[in-house]
Amino acid sequence: MTMTVNAEAESDSAGVKEVRVVLPEGIAPTQVAWKSGPAGWALTPTSDGFSVAGKAVPVGRDAKFSVTVAQLPTNATTLSFKVLMTYSDGRIDRWIGATGDANPAPVVKVKAAATPSAAPSASPSPSAAPSSAAPPSPAVSPSPYEEAIGGEDGLWWVVPAIVVVLVAGAAWLAFGRRRSSAPEA
Repeated sequence: MTMTVNAEAESDSAGVKEVRVVLPEGIAPTQVAWKSGPAGWALTPTSDGFSVAGKAVPVGRDAKFSVTVAQLPTNATTLSFKVLMTYSDGRIDRWIGATGDANPAPVVKVKAAATPSAAPSASPSPSAAPSSAAPPSPAVSPSPYEEAIGGEDGLWWVVPAIVVVLVAGAAWLAFGRRRSSAPEA
């Protein structure tokens, strides 16, 4: 799974030079690998998470980076990632509080990945053995829009189809009224 972090710059005088993430229980620092981020930045595992750091990003610009996580905990429904941002002037913003606090830790909602459905067979096989496949790993929850349309691969065509129907209906009304209100010769 790829996790993208956007550490919002909140200083008018210093750039972000380090972002430290404390991983939730069930994710080991060795399960996290660098994917992309500001030029010259690198990931360093810590005892309870990881740190990404490098030359300070320009003042007012967010420090955005991506890491890959090998496996999320299979029994988690939410994961809390405590974050400490260090600026080039030494200031540290701590996003480590509980939900509702002034500086809450970011929380990610997770749900089990969809399991592929097996094709129905005409008759059960007497030699079928139980599956030894591992349980599905959780995935990041879709946005409310994706849930409403059935996910990224679901009913993506509904909105364009509605637009086409509305445009066709408006055109039919416009041309239909012209014909009925046009004087006959």
